Amino acid sequence: MKLLRYGPVGEEKPGLLDNDGRVRDLSAHVNDISGDTLLPDAIAKLHALNISDLPLVDGQPQQDLRLGACVGNVGKFVCIGLNYADHAAESGLDVPPEPVVFGKWTSAIVGPDDNVEIPRGSEKTDWEVELGVVIGKGGKYIDEADALQHVAGFCVINDVSERDFQLNRSGTWDKGKGSDTFGPLGPWLVTPDEVGDFDQLAMWLEVDGHRYQNGSTATMVYKVPHLVSYCSRFMSLQPGDVISTGTPPGVGMGQKPPVYLKGGEVIRLGIDKLGVQTQNVKNA
Repeated sequence: MKLLRYGPVGEEKPGLLDNDGRVRDLSAHVNDISGDTLLPDAIAKLHALNISDLPLVDGQPQQDLRLGACVGNVGKFVCIGLNYADHAAESGLDVPPEPVVFGKWTSAIVGPDDNVEIPRGSEKTDWEVELGVVIGKGGKYIDEADALQHVAGFCVINDVSERDFQLNRSGTWDKGKGSDTFGPLGPWLVTPDEVGDFDQLAMWLEVDGHRYQNGSTATMVYKVPHLVSYCSRFMSLQPGDVISTGTPPGVGMGQKPPVYLKGGEVIRLGIDKLGVQTQNVKNA
């Protein structure tokens, strides 16, 4: 299934994408795509629905029908840094001996096609296409062998980053990662049965039609099961939490010379089987 949330900001309703690319309303069955709706039993009930019986929503998604973030009421937005060897190299850093874990504030979350805002005082706003993992069944101290039982699905994330805030403002990456609009999620949450081999997903990102990132989850250093297990050692994972798993090379900071967003650009990014995002870049 491709689960989604549609409608105006703050008024999103739950839905799913049918085989014709149209949105079907799930409001009669769940309140939102969030929390306990993502537990295995709840997902199984949605799988059992006859999609053709669900109300058809007017409009074409990502055209004249806005999509919100594909997960609502996210409790934790956990991110992994330097998880692609070639991205670590372009950043001038070694692959870490353990995953680098940091957080994005949940107030950064927006829809997949909402505007990205450059924060005041920014000179180095950057982009990062990433595979997002959405937690279904919660837990802590999760065994790596059991980790996929805790995954409700996958999505596209743009881990927008302000590099000066991140690296040069007296510590913690979080300062450069959590500005408003720095966390577009979606367009849909795709359940694992539809994704298949998540270790072989092509991923890309373009700015104004120029392709900067062109990678694959195949080159991820720490894989999804390990990341779920690892994060659960330091925090309990709960339904609807999101883990953003790192980016391949091609970020603006890694260009020679570096290229950063100034305002007025259009970012497009996507991951095979998970959809495409498009964002207009504005100045706050």
